[in-house]
Amino acid sequence: MRLLRNPDLHGGTIVFVQGGDLWTVPAAGGEARRLTSHIGFESQPKFSPDGKWIAFSGDYDGNRDVYVIPAAGGEPRRLTWHPLGDRVIDWQPDGKAVRFQSSRTSFTMREQQLWTVPLAGGLPQMLPLPEGGLSSWSPDGRRLAYNRITSEGRTWKRYQGGMAQDIWIHDFDKGTTSRITDWPGAENYPMWHGDTIYFTSDRTGRLQIWAFDTVGGGFRQVTDHDEYDVKEPSLGDGAIVYENGGWLHVLDLATGKSRKVTVALHDDFFRTRPAFVEASGRITGSGLGPDAQRAVFAARGEIFTVPAEKGEVRNLTDTPAVNEVLPAWSPDGKWIAYFGDASGEYELTLRRGDGSGEERRLTSGSGTYYVGLRWSPDSSKILTYDAAMMLRWVDAGSGEQHEISGSPTERSFDAAWSPDSRWVAFAEAEENEFSSIFLFDTKDGSRSRVTTSMTDDTSPTFSPDGKYLYFASERSFQPRFGPYDQVPHWSGTTCLYLTTLQADAPHPFPPESDEVAVEGEGDDEDKDKGKEADKDDADDAKKDDDEKKVEPTVIDRDGIGNRIVALDVPPGSYGNLAAAEGKLFYLKRDPQADNGELMVFDLEKREAETVLAKADAFELDAKGAKLLYREGKTYGIVDAGADQKPAEKPLRTADMKARSDPRAEWRQMFHDAWRLESDFFYDPGMHGVDWDHMHERYGQLVPYVTDRRDLDYILGELIGELGAGHAYVNGSDEAPKAKPVGVGLLGADFRLDAASGRYQLVDILTERDWNEDQRTPLSGPGLDVREGDYLLAVDGKPLQAPTNPYSLFENKVDVRTVLTVAGKPGGKEREVVVLPIDSETGLRYVRWVEGNRRRVAELTGGKVGYIHLPDTAVDGVQAFAQAYYPQIRLEGLIIDERFNSGGFVPDFLLNILGQDFLNLWKPRYGRDWRTPGTAFNGPLVMVSNSHAGSGGDALPYYFKRYGLGKVVGTRTWGGLIGISSRIPLMDGGLVTFPEFGLFNLEGAWDVENHGVDPDIVVENLPEEVNRGRDPQLERAVAEVMAAMKERRELPAAPSSRGR
Repeated sequence: MRLLRNPDLHGGTIVFVQGGDLWTVPAAGGEARRLTSHIGFESQPKFSPDGKWIAFSGDYDGNRDVYVIPAAGGEPRRLTWHPLGDRVIDWQPDGKAVRFQSSRTSFTMREQQLWTVPLAGGLPQMLPLPEGGLSSWSPDGRRLAYNRITSEGRTWKRYQGGMAQDIWIHDFDKGTTSRITDWPGAENYPMWHGDTIYFTSDRTGRLQIWAFDTVGGGFRQVTDHDEYDVKEPSLGDGAIVYENGGWLHVLDLATGKSRKVTVALHDDFFRTRPAFVEASGRITGSGLGPDAQRAVFAARGEIFTVPAEKGEVRNLTDTPAVNEVLPAWSPDGKWIAYFGDASGEYELTLRRGDGSGEERRLTSGSGTYYVGLRWSPDSSKILTYDAAMMLRWVDAGSGEQHEISGSPTERSFDAAWSPDSRWVAFAEAEENEFSSIFLFDTKDGSRSRVTTSMTDDTSPTFSPDGKYLYFASERSFQPRFGPYDQVPHWSGTTCLYLTTLQADAPHPFPPESDEVAVEGEGDDEDKDKGKEADKDDADDAKKDDDEKKVEPTVIDRDGIGNRIVALDVPPGSYGNLAAAEGKLFYLKRDPQADNGELMVFDLEKREAETVLAKADAFELDAKGAKLLYREGKTYGIVDAGADQKPAEKPLRTADMKARSDPRAEWRQMFHDAWRLESDFFYDPGMHGVDWDHMHERYGQLVPYVTDRRDLDYILGELIGELGAGHAYVNGSDEAPKAKPVGVGLLGADFRLDAASGRYQLVDILTERDWNEDQRTPLSGPGLDVREGDYLLAVDGKPLQAPTNPYSLFENKVDVRTVLTVAGKPGGKEREVVVLPIDSETGLRYVRWVEGNRRRVAELTGGKVGYIHLPDTAVDGVQAFAQAYYPQIRLEGLIIDERFNSGGFVPDFLLNILGQDFLNLWKPRYGRDWRTPGTAFNGPLVMVSNSHAGSGGDALPYYFKRYGLGKVVGTRTWGGLIGISSRIPLMDGGLVTFPEFGLFNLEGAWDVENHGVDPDIVVENLPEEVNRGRDPQLERAVAEVMAAMKERRELPAAPSSRGR
């Protein structure tokens, strides 16, 4: 058996994780024995020093907590209850407590601490280390070898950025910390045995076990595996057990020899059993049948059709091992086109609309991923658009492909057919990043321009009569200004237009004039003509619509750009244009709203009307009479006209059931993930990695997957080989999981009074109680709860050690809870009613920020401002605005970007910080003012650390490129190969594919896998932090104060005499 993980060793027994459960096996190999069988995931098992217990992390109640179980088997016992996850690291040397990692009292999830919890139960205690993870005690129990940073779980091999791990030793007697390794890459999993610290290092390009002599100081390599990394080693009695390539190995420390452990594991593997699962939560494409009697969906890798009202839901493909996506129904109703990967690559495929017969594959050897397809009106051709941004048309009979356009920057599918199926109108991005509309003639292969590169034009669509080409264009620039600066902001810039396709066509909206009708004149003649016309119309109506000849679409290409006419629609945010006879449908979007609004412009009425007040997407049927819409997860069919109401009976997408064969799907998803990286990774050379060999290397492990989360592990190992940042794996929410039980928090810490066995409330998090979103449950009118009060009972249940206080707050998030408190253990009791919260991290963050701001003000006499940016996304932009503008007239400014989690590329923040004054203005009354008014007059200093990454890398990088000031702290994460697209796997899981890499103006790759170096390196060592200091912030203060000595003084207004 392979794919055996998280091993630990004691005596002659190994404990390990397989399929999310704990097992034991003799160290010599043999038959494995199950210890746990819960639906949740158990991990990180560790034997107690005496071998009687196994501690592990389990998610029995939907949250990762610390548990112990008898090593011989038995009932697990829970030791922690905090809602933030607890990861077992090891036992304390005396075996009386379990050491675990948690961020429960941290202000950021990016920094975790080491804690201990008694085997007998009780309140966990934090080790006096501000940050820590993997660790091992010295034989005398006085020193701890540990990784300060936790990054061993990252899916990034050969990483050498700011978060690369080193081994440190903290001496608890002396209170000092020293680093023993300095390799640029990974050095983790310290294991202290005698005078030697064993650890893993990627010094040779692959993680191997190395040894450090604590006496002599030398290093030596111990293992030498060439295909797979040494994973999760654990120290036992004179041996180390580890995983390599899914196998367990035992390293004998006396001989230095490793041996593979053969494990026989027999189980029913219930998670691999085929089953039917609901597919409606996995819809990846939809379309409408030509007569709107059925809709087609791609969902969870299958193609379904769903009736408008009557009939059954049909699974047309029923192929658990194949992923089918992006369906479209041909206008004649005969075929449904889609992309399927039965061949190993996504190919354009046809299947009968009623599901009969075999599928017909139109293409072969495509070697790419597709993002869209569209039938021609006569059902003879199909447009396709792929990951390489190539637009093609495909002959639906022969499968012959013809290239139309290759856009250099745009990966959205934006093309439409003319009514006669000859012409293709498409949007193509130009060098200025604006899109222009072009026409392509499938008859002769020629292309011509419709709009110029001076406007950004999208969403072309033809009118059904072949007279007009509609499109959306960003041509209305009405500036909006904020209250603090004079920088214009643009929104709602899109207008709707049409151009007449024939040069002699009349104006679609000629001037109107009200005229008086003359009674009686010509009445008899008109009546006779009317009777003849009525007879002709009746005869025509009897003809079958399918026998009507489609008139050729005549396009006079010369001067087509001069025949553009605006529709009478105010500027806004519009897209997804689709035309019916005399009508143009489109989506109107409000950036502040959750939904779009489906609109229609009536050419005869010359006005826009609402079709549906809420809609996220829509598609017209082939006749333009009905439309399929989506609102959230609901789909419905309504008439294609104004003033519609949501369908009384939404489509029965919940009846779409897919047959799930986990083993077949896991093979497909592994290949799909490999292929996504192959198709989308920014470097076609795959960073020099033999990508085919990686498929072979990690594909060997897929047959041993028995739990969906093990597939995530393999995918992480696979994409980690690319050696790139932003390569992530997100699991499927279909993976078995326990029902979560929330644990409420009070916004305070507990302290055990050993004499009474009672718990005190300490560090109540009150900083911004005026803000209801940031108010701690223990503050507010009528709540007289003070730091130092004792919590005696919760909802009448007494609280006393060794009960863990958090255990009494299960299932109490946002639930009215009665606390019994007193000023001392035997003091007068009083009851208060509170609403516990689900997280304290935000409260702790506010306290940290406000504490830093006060500290900077104290050290500088109020002359220097302080800003912390938690990210470069919305929260960070808000934090910048809230803190920058109020402090704009101070003499110096510190921008703290430590722990910045990134988001947007933050050049816009640097544009503000990089402003300089152009002049001043003197009014008669009041003070002078400045232009620009938001420039800062004084020195700037930035503080960074290794936990700042992505946008948090770009922020100090641009700060230095702008020359705005010094950067103090430690090197950042080093991840500036970015991501933007998200393509889900069959079951909703996800692997990201880094799509674009940063290079500098000197023409060299920059920042990635290194980080941004500070100008002044300052470590926040435990011995300093434990004394209440922040050396990084203090050095930033010193630098900005020194620079303020040379601060420019702005001049006073000159005398007006003599002007």
